[in-house]
Amino acid sequence: MSISSKQAEDMAENYAKAWCSHDPEAVASFYAEDGRIIINNGEPSIGRSGIVDMAQAFYSDFPDLIVRMDGFRSSGTHAVFMWTLEGTHSTTGNPVKASGWEYWRYTEEGLVAEAAGHFDADDYQRQVDGV
Repeated sequence: MSISSKQAEDMAENYAKAWCSHDPEAVASFYAEDGRIIINNGEPSIGRSGIVDMAQAFYSDFPDLIVRMDGFRSSGTHAVFMWTLEGTHSTTGNPVKASGWEYWRYTEEGLVAEAAGHFDADDYQRQVDGV
């Protein structure tokens, strides 16, 4: 079963809103119970509890975090969510604006089974450091 393009796009818009809510459980609710996300080929965050921890880490780093949906494409059980993150780093006080994307594969129920997120980690770190 695949979800419609409209359902997928609505989900992506609501996912960005969930990030802006600063509620890590709201972010995790878009994933299957055993869903996973890997960011920049790092260690996977597995299951909703792992995704809660990953989102909470971003909120700790950026207490004023905003995530905007820049674009979205879907086809059947796959999608790409393009985004921009903005916030002030909690330790350095430096503003950070980073863009990236996530590849999603959906479950039969229309939740994210797996996601692979990518962004320019070097540029991100330069902004965090204020270089």
